[in-house]
Amino acid sequence: MSKMTFGKTVFASLLGSALSFLAVGLLLIFIVTAMIGAAISGAMQDIEGGKSVSVKDQSVLHIELNDPIVERGNDKDFKFNLNTFEPEVNLGLNHILEDIDAAAGDDRIEGIFLDLSGVMGSPSTLQDVRQAIVKFKESGKWVISYGEGYTQSAYYIASAADEVYLYPEGQMEFFGLYTELMFFKNMLDKLEVDVQIVRGPGNKYKSAVETFMLDEMSEANREQIEAFLGDIWNQMVIEMGASRNLSSDQLNTLADNLEIGLAEEAVSNGLIDGLKYRDEILDMLLERSGRAIEEEEKEEGEEEKKRKWDFSDDGEVRFVTLQDYHFAGGKTDFTEMEESTDDEVAVIYAVGQIQSGEGDDQTIGSDRIARALRDARLDDDVKAVVLRVNSPGGSALASDVIWRETQLIKEAGKPFVVSMGDLAASGGYYIAAGADKIYANENTITGSIGVFGIIPNMEKMFENKIGITFDRVSTNGHAGILSATRPLAEDEKEWIDEMIVDVYDEFLQRVAEGRGMTTAEVDSIAQGRVWSGTAAKKIGLVDEFGDLEDAIAEAATMAELENYEVKDLPRMIDPFEELLKEFGATAQMNAFIEETGVDAAYIDQMMQVKNMATGEEMIQAHMPYFFVIK
Repeated sequence: MSKMTFGKTVFASLLGSALSFLAVGLLLIFIVTAMIGAAISGAMQDIEGGKSVSVKDQSVLHIELNDPIVERGNDKDFKFNLNTFEPEVNLGLNHILEDIDAAAGDDRIEGIFLDLSGVMGSPSTLQDVRQAIVKFKESGKWVISYGEGYTQSAYYIASAADEVYLYPEGQMEFFGLYTELMFFKNMLDKLEVDVQIVRGPGNKYKSAVETFMLDEMSEANREQIEAFLGDIWNQMVIEMGASRNLSSDQLNTLADNLEIGLAEEAVSNGLIDGLKYRDEILDMLLERSGRAIEEEEKEEGEEEKKRKWDFSDDGEVRFVTLQDYHFAGGKTDFTEMEESTDDEVAVIYAVGQIQSGEGDDQTIGSDRIARALRDARLDDDVKAVVLRVNSPGGSALASDVIWRETQLIKEAGKPFVVSMGDLAASGGYYIAAGADKIYANENTITGSIGVFGIIPNMEKMFENKIGITFDRVSTNGHAGILSATRPLAEDEKEWIDEMIVDVYDEFLQRVAEGRGMTTAEVDSIAQGRVWSGTAAKKIGLVDEFGDLEDAIAEAATMAELENYEVKDLPRMIDPFEELLKEFGATAQMNAFIEETGVDAAYIDQMMQVKNMATGEEMIQAHMPYFFVIK
């Protein structure tokens, strides 16, 4: 057989195999899509009214927080379980807070049962949920918490309850907070990858790039992390201590001496009210919800009281989950409807890393968010705008595009208020800086006012590790300045440094104008330094402590609105579209996590580093760590 014939045969075989695989793949995709479509269709019918959910009198709101709490939910927003091929509604923080508030005024709800063990969430999110529980208690209704074990995050929320119970053989975690950062320098050295970093002279605390250039924290980075991590823990201790009648010193002593672990230790030290099995908790909830009636009834030969349970249906506690309560109608199901109005307060959700382009519900695309801000500005019914920011930053250019639209809102005479979530750092602060008023929680992480540039040089890795070399032709000496396969020349580094300095100066100016400071004053608290919400308020980066509802109320007050509706923007991506988009990546990532046991928090950290190192924009305003309390 000739070489040409052999080549044709091999090519034909490969092509035939490829077409066969393609045909089978298309068939599988068609089948799977049909299955998913049918499941989604059924789910959407349930959500839109096909599923009848009623809330009866003497009900108990059952709150479990087993999944990570997302920033924003939607009545049609759900995640799709790729193992069971069943949809699961995923309520956002906005819905959780709204529904707890609604339950406080709902005569059908007797109290709340916090059924907690482990809760995944960042400090500010957990604080929002906890404060909602505290506010619920002001209605005079009770809150009981129970766990077979408590992580620190679960106990932080549970401690707000009237009574906290633990399984008799359960355990508690109470150690304090810590953070662990990943450093890639040694790996990059072994791969012979040179990450060329430019961060200018005014970015002492801008530690996002340290993961590439060091093998441990710099002193400046350690200093800022110790400060804001300490602020967050102190706030948590104050809140838990106030609820449990314990001082901060007492709680810190318990953590430092490892005095909490076994169930009995948790009770003897005042963190837990008692040890109970689940059946005992259910009996307690029956009584608290008014469904257990004691009657004196003497039978022959007996003198003691007998307890009779008054059951009108299934003989169990009338639990209603947050999900069912939300889709049963929540607040509008039992409260008197306010007079109809055309006036609106627009809430624009800016969640995730900032990049140019469209983005999605987990990424801030400058085009999408700028368009939402523009729509709110041009809508005559919208009288005020609230920007909800939960972002570690990203592209400096994309941040400025969004900032510009926020200023046009103010020029149009509409109040502009910012509500910070877990993070509003770097580019996240950039887009918030021009607000009329900024709200944050004490546990919000913000600041990180600074910029940097990253250009990897992988020339040696390609040549020495896998034998690939590169040759070039260019019309001008610096035509390949952004190439990842050659080093930067000194004059090129100086050119990039000039741009970094210029963007940093512009960042300082934006903040100075928005906060009524001089650029020198901003620079003294900037240089990339990260602050807790507590510290940020002291130094003028934040105006008030409060959640999203507080920010909305303030925006309405500034617009002199008494009766208004809230309009959420931008429109969330259709769940079916999102599913098809992420089907492969989500399945592979979930499988990897399950097989390796790698902590999902590390995966998030690696993904942030990847996005930071491979982003389209050279100059970035980014903070690389995202803290989760376990």
